[in-house]
Amino acid sequence: MTADNDEIVIDQPRDEDAYALDRNIVAAILQAVEDGDRDRLVELMEPLHAADIADLLEQISPQDRSQLLHLYDREFDGDILSELDESVREEVIDELRPDVLAEAVRELESDDVVDLLEDLEHSQQEAVLDALEDSERIAAQKALSYPEHSAGRLMQREVVMVPEHWTVGQTIDYMRAHEDLPDQFYHVVLVDPRLKPVGQVTLGRLMAARRDTPLRDIADEEFHIIPLTQDEEDVAYAFKQYHLISAPVVDDDGRLVGVITIDDAMEVLDDEHEEDMLRMAGVDEDSSLSDTILETARGRATWLFVNLLTAIFASLVINLFTETIDQMVALAVLMPIVASMGGNAGTQTMTVTVRAIATRDLTANNALRVLFREVSVGALNGLFFGLVMAVVAGFWFGVPMLAVVIGLAMVLTLVAAALGGILIPLALDRLNIDPALASGPFVTTVTDVVGFFAFLGLAAQVLL
Repeated sequence: MTADNDEIVIDQPRDEDAYALDRNIVAAILQAVEDGDRDRLVELMEPLHAADIADLLEQISPQDRSQLLHLYDREFDGDILSELDESVREEVIDELRPDVLAEAVRELESDDVVDLLEDLEHSQQEAVLDALEDSERIAAQKALSYPEHSAGRLMQREVVMVPEHWTVGQTIDYMRAHEDLPDQFYHVVLVDPRLKPVGQVTLGRLMAARRDTPLRDIADEEFHIIPLTQDEEDVAYAFKQYHLISAPVVDDDGRLVGVITIDDAMEVLDDEHEEDMLRMAGVDEDSSLSDTILETARGRATWLFVNLLTAIFASLVINLFTETIDQMVALAVLMPIVASMGGNAGTQTMTVTVRAIATRDLTANNALRVLFREVSVGALNGLFFGLVMAVVAGFWFGVPMLAVVIGLAMVLTLVAAALGGILIPLALDRLNIDPALASGPFVTTVTDVVGFFAFLGLAAQVLL
């Protein structure tokens, strides 16, 4: 970026930096904040998308964030709140003046308001609810009464519905006459006299049809209805599985109460994917880069402690063969290779399995077939790398039987890694324990124990 005569020229971004915040713009914004130059700050912030402003607020220090918000408060957009990380969002709400917060919240769709409210402390919830009009406040409170992570929390109440017997022309005239339509919608929902959805029409088909065409004639062939209490993970899976753009939500009596759109469903999928990644690494899913040192350390300590216990257990196995190791130092040199290969193989299988469980690709119907495939892969890789290590160990230490021992141990370890990597997540899932959260330490323990026991046990029997 170059700046001449106060004009901002943004260089063409590199592929890997496309859509990333330009560091020069960030620097210019921070300089405007430091100078207290509100006009310059607004000029720099005006072209930025709400998501980019949210990224900026997350990346800068709390002090700079507070100063920026005080300078920029009159231009603060409600969509920024929706894009913010939860931990930073609470700080931002505390910094905003009540009138600014009220104006920002009023700009949001009902589903975004609920998403904002459910992650806030009670006092902050009250501040946001007080900013809403009576009808919007009642709707938000009702949405919060639905089960957490349900379709009722995910849906937006703004929905375009028309009688099923209408024509295209009647529908277009109705939409043109109403100014309170949702900002974005993809379908017109057809309802019967009891307000039960019976079909839906895409806007594309609606605009392409003649005015006298009955809506029933151009309704979607596939029509999916979401129950109010449906778990949001199941909702997201339905959107992905059936390529939905939007779907109506009904109450216990089957009446239309809202609609879920693809952006909300995809956000659930993204959140689940991110949560699984963090859990597999033993990291608290609520952690963020804005957490304090103590919060971060505390969030990671639990699973580090579990890993410590499993490592001690593996060490106890090694301790059984101390005399064997004392008699042949080469065993101590080669042990980490066997353990490392087993650990990596187990992690590979576990990652594939956990992801397949999450996406419902791995079920009771194909579990045996997948198990056979993974064990076969483990055996094949074990034979290959066992042969490689046998050759290496043979030339390295000049003991032919040591080469045989490490080759056999490699096969046994990689087969055990495959078995552990698939059976442990399946067993945890069967017990209603999140496999992404608990599989790692157990798979690591299995591969370490089997690897050390196989290698040192074979060495004790064959070499000594």
